[in-house]
Amino acid sequence: MNGTEMVVKIRQAAQKDRAAWDAMFKAYCQFGGDEQTAEMRDRVWGWIHDSTAQTLCFVAESDQGDVVGFTHFRSYERPMPATKGAYIDDMFVAPSARGQGVVDQMIKAVGDYAKEHGWDVVRWMTSETNYRARSVYDRHATKSDWVTYQLNT
Repeated sequence: MNGTEMVVKIRQAAQKDRAAWDAMFKAYCQFGGDEQTAEMRDRVWGWIHDSTAQTLCFVAESDQGDVVGFTHFRSYERPMPATKGAYIDDMFVAPSARGQGVVDQMIKAVGDYAKEHGWDVVRWMTSETNYRARSVYDRHATKSDWVTYQLNT
């Protein structure tokens, strides 16, 4: 971090966060070049608040009460070591809060949650060219040698 850390509270998303989350998730999808509809966001928001769904969501709340970031994550089973891990699907910080340590705090919160639940690893991926995010991620984790493949069905 660069000494201008924003103090945020990392907590599970609540119903009151819907509008802020919706706007940020829409911006996140646009940044990634993914088409996202209101119906799709409704479905994801439903997963976040469904105790039987996998998707969890932490939001970063500023000391003024504004939601300035979110991360979606979930557990997954790891057959080879016979353990569970955490996978971060999405992470986004509002432009006004970038460069102030919010991502660092969200990664730490997911790591703490994983540890509390006995999950032994937290993984995520990003674009090879997402240099700004990668410079943050490099402070927290080791870049793996694994190559990601995608089969669309």
